Amino acid sequence: MVELAAEYNILRIDPVKFGFGLIALAVVYFFVARKAVPKVMKVLDERHDAIEGGIERAKTAEAEAEAIRQQYREKLEESHREYAQELEKAKEQRAAIIAEAREEAQAEARRIVAAAHAQIEADRQQAFSQLKGEIGVLSTELAGRIVGESLSDSAAQNRVIDRFLDELERSEGKQQAEVR
Repeated sequence: MVELAAEYNILRIDPVKFGFGLIALAVVYFFVARKAVPKVMKVLDERHDAIEGGIERAKTAEAEAEAIRQQYREKLEESHREYAQELEKAKEQRAAIIAEAREEAQAEARRIVAAAHAQIEADRQQAFSQLKGEIGVLSTELAGRIVGESLSDSAAQNRVIDRFLDELERSEGKQQAEVR
């Protein structure tokens, strides 16, 4: 066994096995290099493109989203400006309506006051006419009692009434002058 062991060296390479190993390695290398590696590289390239494309698509989508967000902000600002303008217009219209209503109310109040003054003046004139008539009748009766004769003549009555009223008006004018 020592002899067998001395003849057999573990580190020694068998040239036939070595040749077949090299041929097998070349076949495997050729097969792997020509068939398997391109397929693996193609899959890796597709994955790389998919990842890079996904990143690019994400960047593009993000840019589009930012553009849409900016448009939204601009439209929102524009709508705020329009709202403020419409609000200002409404305030102006409200002020105009209030002013117009106030003017109409004042005109109506002036008209009512003028109508009331006219009515008061008409009532005063009517009361003065009635009073004048009653005073005339009373003064005629009084004058008839004082004179002792009947003043049934209408012309005489009218003269007496007119004279009495003239004296009454003169005395009122003097009283009003004294008051002033």
